[in-house]
Amino acid sequence: MIVAKSRRVREFNMRRDPPPAGVLAAALLGPTGNLRAPAAVINDTLVVGFTPELYNRVCS
Repeated sequence: MIVAKSRRVREFNMRRDPPPAGVLAAALLGPTGNLRAPAAVINDTLVVGFTPELYNRVCS
């Protein structure tokens, strides 16, 4: 799982080292409590948020 927020990009490995629920919720949810947009599954990776560099890397 990869989460982009502003210019900061965080990667979470949900199989090897899943983060605590609070950390995951803070990364995935916006101020209204909804899933941040855009959210897409690319290959086997959930990508939340947007930076051009991130999508270039994930889609290549």
